[in-house]
Amino acid sequence: MPDSTTVVVRVPATSANLGPGFDSLGLALTLHDDVEVTVSGSGGVEVEVEGEGAGDLDLGEGHLIVRAMSATFARVGVERPAGIRLRCVNRIPHARGLGSSSAAICAGILAARALAAPRLTDDEVFALATEMEGHPDNVAPCLFGGLTVAWTESSGMPRVEKLVPHPGHRPVVIIPQERLSTEVARGLLPDKVPHGDAAANAGRAALLVAALLREPRSDLLLAATEDRLHQDYRAPAMPDTLNLVKRLRAMGVPAVVSGAGPTVLAFSSPNSQDLIASVVGTPWHIQPLDVENAGSHVRSPETR
Repeated sequence: MPDSTTVVVRVPATSANLGPGFDSLGLALTLHDDVEVTVSGSGGVEVEVEGEGAGDLDLGEGHLIVRAMSATFARVGVERPAGIRLRCVNRIPHARGLGSSSAAICAGILAARALAAPRLTDDEVFALATEMEGHPDNVAPCLFGGLTVAWTESSGMPRVEKLVPHPGHRPVVIIPQERLSTEVARGLLPDKVPHGDAAANAGRAALLVAALLREPRSDLLLAATEDRLHQDYRAPAMPDTLNLVKRLRAMGVPAVVSGAGPTVLAFSSPNSQDLIASVVGTPWHIQPLDVENAGSHVRSPETR
């Protein structure tokens, strides 16, 4: 490795679950964090954060991107450079169900691979990211883009299938001011669920994949985004989120909890955009987005 090397990594926000696809379906969104990583033989760890998380995040060894880089170097048996400098421009809201931690993990792994571990395959990157995050539903769309179906083999190896949704689908994220940790949200889930609810979700998840690959139909998406496995159980931690989901769905808008919440993801149409704005109200930030089909990518600073 040269005395000083810099790469830039762009990683997208993601929305996991999409209603019925608990821990399996994910969607990449056109909202990105940009991370400039410079490594050298000396100098320690320096982290600069602009935007989301500024003033709140660890600016040293504990920063998640630094930890992901360290894990990557260790995985391939390469000594971590003594000097690491990060400049993070964060746009993905933290602790809102939009995959900010997955984005940081993927950014760190991809930066380390670009700098010193090119022999790490895409499958190995995905496996390490899943290991660090704990489940694959956010890291899969973050890495590969589009709509992803992720699962774990009996061997423990995560797998992913990427699909490209119909370009007519227009996701809208509705972001509250309050935060919610994934650990708290997961802690509310029961150990067992009724067989009928599991069967209903299996059918809805299959329907949702089909619906997202074809021209948008609000009636089909509304049926396909129904969930019985996790959203209602999490209501005590985010009652306003579940109330908003139910109000939107009652008006025919396909809406779900994004990831573990508390952000709401809705699929809009030209006829529903004003309706969404009228239902949501002022405490929420409405941000129309598109599906990010490219996923994460690395480039040199000169190509920015």
